[in-house]
Amino acid sequence: MSAAVFLAPAGELDALTPGARYTLVGPEARHAATVRRLRAGEEIDLVDGVGVRVRGRVADVRGGSDAAVALEVSAVVREDEPVPAIVLVQALAKGSRDELAIEAGTEVGLDGVIPWQSERSVAQWRGDKAAKGRARWQQIVVAAAKQSRRARVPAVGELVVGAALLRRVEQAVADGGAVLVLHEGATVPVADAAIGAGAPEVLLVVGPEGGLSDAEIAALEEAGAQPVRLGPHVLRTSTAGPIAVAVLAQRLGRWDATAD
Repeated sequence: MSAAVFLAPAGELDALTPGARYTLVGPEARHAATVRRLRAGEEIDLVDGVGVRVRGRVADVRGGSDAAVALEVSAVVREDEPVPAIVLVQALAKGSRDELAIEAGTEVGLDGVIPWQSERSVAQWRGDKAAKGRARWQQIVVAAAKQSRRARVPAVGELVVGAALLRRVEQAVADGGAVLVLHEGATVPVADAAIGAGAPEVLLVVGPEGGLSDAEIAALEEAGAQPVRLGPHVLRTSTAGPIAVAVLAQRLGRWDATAD
Protein backbone atom coordinates (compact mmCIF):
# COMPACT_ATOMS: atom_id res chain seq x y z
CA MET A 1 0.00 0.00 0.00
CA SER A 2 1.32 3.48 -0.87
CA ALA A 3 2.25 5.85 1.93
CA ALA A 4 -0.27 8.35 3.24
CA VAL A 5 0.19 11.90 1.95
CA PHE A 6 0.08 15.08 4.01
CA LEU A 7 0.23 18.63 2.71
CA ALA A 8 2.94 21.06 3.81
CA PRO A 9 2.95 24.79 2.99
CA ALA A 10 4.40 25.63 -0.42
CA GLY A 11 8.09 26.46 -0.17
CA GLU A 12 8.75 24.75 3.15
CA LEU A 13 10.09 21.55 1.58
CA ASP A 14 12.37 23.18 -1.00
CA ALA A 15 15.61 23.02 0.98
CA LEU A 16 15.18 19.53 2.40
CA THR A 17 17.62 16.75 1.49
CA PRO A 18 17.90 13.08 2.53
CA GLY A 19 18.95 12.86 6.15
CA ALA A 20 17.26 16.12 7.15
CA ARG A 21 14.49 16.38 9.70
CA TYR A 22 11.24 18.27 9.19
CA THR A 23 8.39 18.92 11.61
CA LEU A 24 4.86 19.23 10.28
CA VAL A 25 2.53 21.40 12.40
CA GLY A 26 -0.94 22.90 12.12
CA PRO A 27 -4.16 21.26 10.86
CA GLU A 28 -2.34 18.61 8.83
CA ALA A 29 -0.34 17.53 11.86
CA ARG A 30 -3.51 17.36 13.99
CA HIS A 31 -5.17 15.24 11.31
CA ALA A 32 -2.15 12.95 11.14
CA ALA A 33 -1.93 12.56 14.91
CA THR A 34 -5.59 12.38 15.94
CA VAL A 35 -7.45 11.08 12.88
CA ARG A 36 -4.86 8.93 11.12
CA ARG A 37 -3.20 8.08 14.45
CA LEU A 38 0.29 7.99 12.99
CA ARG A 39 2.96 6.29 15.06
CA ALA A 40 6.74 6.55 15.10
CA GLY A 41 8.29 4.29 12.50
CA GLU A 42 5.57 4.69 9.86
CA GLU A 43 6.47 5.78 6.34
CA ILE A 44 4.65 8.85 4.98
CA ASP A 45 4.94 11.38 2.16
CA LEU A 46 4.82 15.14 2.52
CA VAL A 47 3.92 17.21 -0.55
CA ASP A 48 3.77 20.95 -1.03
CA GLY A 49 1.07 21.04 -3.72
CA VAL A 50 3.45 22.42 -6.37
CA GLY A 51 5.52 19.36 -7.20
CA VAL A 52 7.82 18.59 -4.27
CA ARG A 53 7.40 15.22 -2.58
CA VAL A 54 9.35 14.33 0.57
CA ARG A 55 9.44 10.73 1.69
CA GLY A 56 10.46 9.67 5.14
CA ARG A 57 9.89 7.86 8.41
CA VAL A 58 7.95 9.35 11.31
CA ALA A 59 10.34 9.98 14.19
CA ASP A 60 7.91 11.44 16.70
CA VAL A 61 4.21 12.35 16.98
CA ARG A 62 2.61 14.83 19.37
CA GLY A 63 -1.15 15.23 19.51
CA GLY A 64 -3.40 17.94 20.92
CA SER A 65 -3.88 21.56 19.93
CA ASP A 66 -0.14 21.97 19.28
CA ALA A 67 0.15 18.74 17.31
CA ALA A 68 3.40 18.05 15.50
CA VAL A 69 4.80 15.22 13.39
CA ALA A 70 8.59 14.96 13.09
CA LEU A 71 9.82 13.28 9.91
CA GLU A 72 13.27 11.92 9.06
CA VAL A 73 13.69 12.55 5.34
CA SER A 74 14.78 9.61 3.20
CA ALA A 75 14.14 11.00 -0.30
CA VAL A 76 13.08 14.17 -2.08
CA VAL A 77 11.40 14.04 -5.48
CA ARG A 78 10.63 17.08 -7.61
CA GLU A 79 7.90 16.42 -10.16
CA ASP A 80 7.84 18.51 -13.33
CA GLU A 81 4.76 20.52 -14.16
CA PRO A 82 2.78 18.54 -16.77
CA VAL A 83 2.53 19.99 -20.28
CA PRO A 84 -0.01 20.45 -21.64
CA ALA A 85 -2.00 21.23 -18.53
CA ILE A 86 -5.49 19.72 -18.50
CA VAL A 87 -7.95 22.31 -17.19
CA LEU A 88 -11.56 21.36 -16.53
CA VAL A 89 -14.09 24.13 -17.13
CA GLN A 90 -16.94 22.69 -15.09
CA ALA A 91 -20.42 24.20 -15.24
CA LEU A 92 -22.15 24.64 -11.90
CA ALA A 93 -24.67 21.85 -11.39
CA LYS A 94 -27.30 20.92 -8.84
CA GLY A 95 -27.09 18.05 -6.39
CA SER A 96 -23.33 18.39 -5.87
CA ARG A 97 -22.71 16.81 -9.26
CA ASP A 98 -20.19 19.53 -10.06
CA GLU A 99 -18.31 18.68 -6.86
CA LEU A 100 -18.28 15.00 -7.78
CA ALA A 101 -16.84 15.95 -11.17
CA ILE A 102 -13.92 17.95 -9.81
CA GLU A 103 -13.20 15.36 -7.13
CA ALA A 104 -12.96 12.46 -9.58
CA GLY A 105 -11.26 14.66 -12.17
CA THR A 106 -8.52 15.50 -9.68
CA GLU A 107 -8.01 11.82 -8.90
CA VAL A 108 -7.53 10.94 -12.57
CA GLY A 109 -5.21 13.83 -13.38
CA LEU A 110 -6.65 17.27 -14.11
CA ASP A 111 -4.31 20.20 -13.46
CA GLY A 112 -6.74 23.07 -12.96
CA VAL A 113 -10.42 23.82 -12.50
CA ILE A 114 -12.50 26.77 -13.67
CA PRO A 115 -16.06 27.07 -12.30
CA TRP A 116 -18.48 28.22 -14.98
CA GLN A 117 -21.96 29.74 -14.63
CA SER A 118 -23.53 28.50 -17.88
CA GLU A 119 -26.92 29.47 -19.29
CA ARG A 120 -28.58 26.30 -18.02
CA SER A 121 -26.86 26.05 -14.66
CA VAL A 122 -29.53 25.57 -12.00
CA ALA A 123 -27.00 26.19 -9.23
CA GLN A 124 -26.04 29.85 -8.91
CA TRP A 125 -23.03 31.47 -7.28
CA ARG A 126 -24.18 35.02 -6.59
CA GLY A 127 -22.51 37.59 -4.37
CA ASP A 128 -20.67 36.01 -1.44
CA LYS A 129 -21.55 32.53 -2.71
CA ALA A 130 -18.89 32.85 -5.40
CA ALA A 131 -16.03 33.11 -2.91
CA LYS A 132 -17.53 30.44 -0.65
CA GLY A 133 -18.15 28.12 -3.58
CA ARG A 134 -14.62 28.51 -4.86
CA ALA A 135 -13.19 27.85 -1.40
CA ARG A 136 -15.37 24.74 -1.11
CA TRP A 137 -14.15 23.47 -4.48
CA GLN A 138 -10.53 24.07 -3.47
CA GLN A 139 -11.05 22.00 -0.31
CA ILE A 140 -12.48 19.17 -2.41
CA VAL A 141 -9.56 19.33 -4.82
CA VAL A 142 -7.01 19.29 -1.97
CA ALA A 143 -8.65 16.23 -0.38
CA ALA A 144 -8.82 14.43 -3.74
CA ALA A 145 -5.17 15.22 -4.49
CA LYS A 146 -4.12 13.76 -1.13
CA GLN A 147 -6.34 10.71 -1.65
CA SER A 148 -4.70 10.04 -5.01
CA ARG A 149 -1.21 10.70 -3.60
CA ARG A 150 -0.51 13.67 -5.86
CA ALA A 151 2.37 16.09 -5.31
CA ARG A 152 0.57 18.82 -7.25
CA VAL A 153 -2.78 20.22 -6.13
CA PRO A 154 -4.87 21.71 -8.96
CA ALA A 155 -5.82 25.35 -8.51
CA VAL A 156 -9.46 26.44 -8.67
CA GLY A 157 -9.83 29.64 -10.67
CA GLU A 158 -12.35 32.46 -10.42
CA LEU A 159 -15.93 31.88 -11.52
CA VAL A 160 -16.48 32.75 -15.20
CA VAL A 161 -19.82 33.89 -16.58
CA GLY A 162 -20.90 34.60 -20.15
CA ALA A 163 -18.30 36.44 -22.20
CA ALA A 164 -15.60 35.80 -19.58
CA LEU A 165 -15.40 32.17 -20.69
CA LEU A 166 -15.20 33.17 -24.35
CA ARG A 167 -12.27 35.47 -23.57
CA ARG A 168 -10.54 32.64 -21.72
CA VAL A 169 -11.10 30.32 -24.69
CA GLU A 170 -9.77 32.88 -27.17
CA GLN A 171 -6.66 33.43 -25.04
CA ALA A 172 -6.00 29.70 -24.73
CA VAL A 173 -6.24 29.24 -28.50
CA ALA A 174 -4.10 32.31 -29.18
CA ASP A 175 -1.41 30.86 -26.90
CA GLY A 176 -1.36 27.62 -28.90
CA GLY A 177 -3.59 25.57 -26.64
CA ALA A 178 -6.69 23.56 -27.45
CA VAL A 179 -10.24 23.95 -26.16
CA LEU A 180 -12.53 20.92 -26.28
CA VAL A 181 -16.26 21.18 -25.61
CA LEU A 182 -18.11 17.99 -24.72
CA HIS A 183 -21.28 17.84 -26.80
CA GLU A 184 -23.49 14.89 -27.68
CA GLY A 185 -23.99 16.20 -31.22
CA ALA A 186 -20.26 16.28 -32.00
CA THR A 187 -18.73 13.69 -34.34
CA VAL A 188 -15.06 13.91 -33.35
CA PRO A 189 -14.05 11.70 -30.38
CA VAL A 190 -12.10 13.30 -27.53
CA ALA A 191 -9.18 11.00 -28.34
CA ASP A 192 -8.98 12.38 -31.90
CA ALA A 193 -9.30 16.10 -31.13
CA ALA A 194 -6.68 18.40 -32.61
CA ILE A 195 -4.04 19.24 -30.00
CA GLY A 196 -0.98 20.96 -31.41
CA ALA A 197 2.55 19.89 -30.55
CA GLY A 198 3.77 22.03 -27.69
CA ALA A 199 0.29 23.12 -26.63
CA PRO A 200 0.59 24.68 -23.17
CA GLU A 201 -2.89 23.66 -22.06
CA VAL A 202 -6.07 21.86 -22.99
CA LEU A 203 -9.31 23.35 -21.72
CA LEU A 204 -12.12 20.82 -21.37
CA VAL A 205 -15.54 22.47 -21.23
CA VAL A 206 -18.39 20.50 -19.62
CA GLY A 207 -21.96 21.77 -19.38
CA PRO A 208 -24.49 21.35 -16.55
CA GLU A 209 -27.18 18.69 -16.20
CA GLY A 210 -29.32 20.44 -18.84
CA GLY A 211 -26.51 20.49 -21.38
CA LEU A 212 -25.25 23.41 -23.45
CA SER A 213 -27.51 25.68 -25.48
CA ASP A 214 -27.06 26.02 -29.23
CA ALA A 215 -26.00 29.62 -28.68
CA GLU A 216 -23.28 28.57 -26.24
CA ILE A 217 -21.94 25.94 -28.63
CA ALA A 218 -21.91 28.42 -31.50
CA ALA A 219 -20.16 31.09 -29.43
CA LEU A 220 -17.55 28.66 -28.15
CA GLU A 221 -16.84 27.39 -31.67
CA GLU A 222 -16.47 30.96 -32.93
CA ALA A 223 -13.96 31.58 -30.12
CA GLY A 224 -11.91 28.61 -31.32
CA ALA A 225 -13.25 25.65 -29.35
CA GLN A 226 -13.71 22.17 -30.84
CA PRO A 227 -16.92 20.20 -30.07
CA VAL A 228 -16.01 16.61 -29.16
CA ARG A 229 -17.83 13.55 -27.89
CA LEU A 230 -16.99 10.75 -25.48
CA GLY A 231 -19.01 7.97 -27.05
CA PRO A 232 -22.50 6.78 -27.97
CA HIS A 233 -24.04 7.48 -24.56
CA VAL A 234 -24.97 10.72 -22.82
CA LEU A 235 -23.21 11.01 -19.45
CA ARG A 236 -24.07 13.01 -16.39
CA THR A 237 -22.08 16.18 -15.79
CA SER A 238 -20.59 14.45 -12.74
CA THR A 239 -18.97 11.75 -14.88
CA ALA A 240 -18.40 13.35 -18.28
CA GLY A 241 -15.50 15.55 -17.21
CA PRO A 242 -13.52 12.94 -15.26
CA ILE A 243 -13.86 10.38 -18.06
CA ALA A 244 -12.72 12.92 -20.64
CA VAL A 245 -9.76 13.85 -18.42
CA ALA A 246 -8.84 10.17 -18.19
CA VAL A 247 -9.00 9.78 -21.98
CA LEU A 248 -6.78 12.83 -22.43
CA ALA A 249 -4.33 11.68 -19.77
CA GLN A 250 -3.95 8.35 -21.57
CA ARG A 251 -3.56 10.05 -24.95
CA LEU A 252 -0.92 12.44 -23.60
CA GLY A 253 1.11 9.56 -22.17
CA ARG A 254 0.67 10.46 -18.53
CA TRP A 255 -0.33 6.95 -17.55
CA ASP A 256 2.51 5.27 -19.40
CA ALA A 257 5.24 5.99 -16.86
CA THR A 258 5.63 3.90 -13.72
CA ALA A 259 5.03 5.88 -10.54
CA ASP A 260 8.07 6.52 -8.38
